[in-house]
Amino acid sequence: MTNNPHLSTPVHFLGPSPEDIGVATVLIHGRSQQPSDMFAMAERIGLDEMPYIALEAADKTWYPNRFMAPIADNNPWLDFALDSITSVLTTLEKMSVKRENIVLMGFSQGACLACEYVYRNADAYGGLISLTGGLIGPEGTTWSTPRRLAGTPILLSNGNLDDWVPLRRTTETSQVFKEMGAEEVQLNVFQDRPHLVTDEEINLARSLLHRLLTSNKIIARMAYDWRLY
Repeated sequence: MTNNPHLSTPVHFLGPSPEDIGVATVLIHGRSQQPSDMFAMAERIGLDEMPYIALEAADKTWYPNRFMAPIADNNPWLDFALDSITSVLTTLEKMSVKRENIVLMGFSQGACLACEYVYRNADAYGGLISLTGGLIGPEGTTWSTPRRLAGTPILLSNGNLDDWVPLRRTTETSQVFKEMGAEEVQLNVFQDRPHLVTDEEINLARSLLHRLLTSNKIIARMAYDWRLY
């Protein structure tokens, strides 16, 4: 199989144009989910000014096996999924939305994919919000950390007894991102939480996104004032 099936699915939009606002949040759904699930999450966040772009996995699955299976067992699907993120980021950059103003936000399988993308493509991002996720690979995986995340704020969350994403992997992921120079790595652990997104996690995500929106407004205002001067 050489064609990327994820690139044949539509990309979905919610909110204003990224080009008009200068920021964007890319939403990546979990296994057996769809973009509407992520848009429901965005609506819970309640930031109407934020442009959201939701990716859609072919057959509602980004890669076939558990995220802690050997990498080879999930390819070429994993590489296809990562390429689909590159495709939308490239489109946003052509719209003059810098990577430093783009947040990747995912849940479960989508959160794992978002973490893996940021690790493999380390750069200055507007943020990473991983809701019950972690880096992809089998038990015992070690990660090199010479690449820098240039101050990227990162929010990670998980339950202490999640059935799908072991907390130890989320903790390992937190440490990797700290070593890669992330500006701020928040790891939030919830006791006895089911495999879902709590209101507290929504509030934490809202805080990160609001900060990006506010910062972008300040920069835009400064640039406008400078032109007047």
